[in-house]
Amino acid sequence: MLSTIVKISQVTNLSDARYCAGMGVEMIGFMIDEDSESYVSAQKVNEIRSWLTGVKIVIESQNLDAESLLEAIEKYNPDYVQINNPYLIPSLKAKINKPIILSIEANQDADGIDITMQKTASLVDYFLLESNTLTTFGGDWPDFFNLLSPHYPILLGFGITPQNARTLSSAGIALKGSTEIRPGFSEFGDLMDVLEAIEED
Repeated sequence: MLSTIVKISQVTNLSDARYCAGMGVEMIGFMIDEDSESYVSAQKVNEIRSWLTGVKIVIESQNLDAESLLEAIEKYNPDYVQINNPYLIPSLKAKINKPIILSIEANQDADGIDITMQKTASLVDYFLLESNTLTTFGGDWPDFFNLLSPHYPILLGFGITPQNARTLSSAGIALKGSTEIRPGFSEFGDLMDVLEAIEED
């Protein structure tokens, strides 16, 4: 049992998926953009899903349009849909009955993040704050996070360490899957350390 909601993003293999499900992770995400290094086909996701219990499946896209997303939803049959384009949300919600996770780049103007959340809050189930450039949860972010977290359902996806994971329990956290060394064997590394840090006795 984990002390907060956890989503694992960009899972690519059964080893990660089974380990995370066994640890009590709430959501496991699979990238569906075919040009991504982390792309996983619908067939493979369905094979992995057959080995799992008690975990929600998320499909993740960074560049698909609404029509392509609808086709992917039919093929993958996910529990959640994660996108990073807020303008797609109204049309998606009008056509699907799936909860949506909106990924937001954390390394931008704070007002822009707050405005995006305000405009989409009624249609989004979780906001995932992640970044390709921010590696630590420092600077102005702790204060800004404390302002946001009481008002929005947030998954924090950057700067998570075994040392600070428990202190961020007012939000869920998001981690990325590990690399499979060979079939059936993964180097869990930081992923394992963080999950063990928030594991309840």
